[in-house]
Amino acid sequence: MTDFGALPKGFGDEDSPDIDGATKPRELFVRHARKDGRSVAMIRAVDYGDTSVVNAEVFPHDRPGQAPVAPGPYTFPDPRGAAAFVTAAVEALMVLGCDVHAL
Repeated sequence: MTDFGALPKGFGDEDSPDIDGATKPRELFVRHARKDGRSVAMIRAVDYGDTSVVNAEVFPHDRPGQAPVAPGPYTFPDPRGAAAFVTAAVEALMVLGCDVHAL
């Protein structure tokens, strides 16, 4: 099965500190799930240096055109935990018949 939650190439290199010494937030990946041409979910993972956060937007099928529901955020101690979470979510969406693409 495809690992949609794999970390980007070069990930794990030294973090690049900002001018004030803080690590810049770094987007790890974004996944968009669609079914029958309709958006189902958008999942985004961001690394903040000391934690990694996954945010999701879920587009309810029974309320087309309504604002998405935003469960979470889901916080992990490192990017690997976030990647594992996103991989499991993507696999579940695929089992439910969604097409999932990286953005």
